[in-house]
Amino acid sequence: MNILYDPENMPEEALFAKMKEGAALCAEAEGIPAQRAEVSLTFVSSEEIRALNRDYRNVDKVTDVLSFPQYEDLNQIPEQGEIPLGDVVICREQAVKQAQELGHSKEREIVYLFIHSICHLLGYDHMEEEDRQEMRQREEAVMSKIQLER
Repeated sequence: MNILYDPENMPEEALFAKMKEGAALCAEAEGIPAQRAEVSLTFVSSEEIRALNRDYRNVDKVTDVLSFPQYEDLNQIPEQGEIPLGDVVICREQAVKQAQELGHSKEREIVYLFIHSICHLLGYDHMEEEDRQEMRQREEAVMSKIQLER
């Protein structure tokens, strides 16, 4: 899995390795070769994510993560070359706050938000209860495999 990021805002090496491992597991579970998959990752402030949330979702509040999929349908994925899955935007401040509220590490929360977003890029959603349960099972399975379960 190739993760594009701003070198000045790169996550810690161990955290980045977990993110990369988890994203690769997500892609491979959908039949997408991880070595061809690519994701853009950006960390932003509360103000920046609020503006993005307002502009793209018409929700004027801070959120933890936003996902911008490249494909509406995974059948559109090219047979050759890189597979740009989309963009992930994470608000570190919100992730730290949520980690404190949930009683686990900020590293676990950031990796979870990234995996959650990768699932969105792969077509998963949580608008309906059945879909939410399926997505949550996928996320928790990956988090368990990378040894970051709850």
